Amino acid sequence: MTDPAPTSGSALSRLAAALEPHEKRKGLPPVERWNPAYCGEIDMRIAADGTWYYMGTPIERPALVRLFSTVLRRDPERYVLVTPVERVGIAVDDVPFVAVEMAVEGEGEERQVAFRTNVDDLVQVGPDNPLRFETEPHGGVKPYVKVRGGLWARVTRALAYDLIALGEERTVDGVPQFGVHAGGVFFPIAPAGEAR
Repeated sequence: MTDPAPTSGSALSRLAAALEPHEKRKGLPPVERWNPAYCGEIDMRIAADGTWYYMGTPIERPALVRLFSTVLRRDPERYVLVTPVERVGIAVDDVPFVAVEMAVEGEGEERQVAFRTNVDDLVQVGPDNPLRFETEPHGGVKPYVKVRGGLWARVTRALAYDLIALGEERTVDGVPQFGVHAGGVFFPIAPAGEAR
């Protein structure tokens, strides 16, 4: 389980500091403002485990995957890679990213939770980057965190256990709910009666 640890700065700041020696990050391209012509689908797929494939072969260069991830966008009908001059569709099995590291500080309404994705995006959970929980067919729960735009990351199973362990009961609209409080927001997982 990930225990809250007292530190200075936000959980996001701590993750950023950990990545700093490895790579100086630049801002993301303004893909939401680009609207070039759609050029069709390419044979690129992001598997549910976060592996990127081109023509059926895994892309082995992490820097190339990170580059592609910066020009990824979710249009209403599909996921696309977009540049100022072209837009191409790609297949995504579940969601494009996987949350692979979690940092937690504080408790209850003061709790802050941050994630690092498989492409080194840093996400502080809160109103702009909410959590959502989907029920799996066999009864388990899959947590997701919004990364940016319409792009989400699935929280790994190991981190999901740690995240759910932070859960508590709250009454939401008169109904007892089990969920996680992070970034000033309570994110319901399930009705409290189902969580017991």
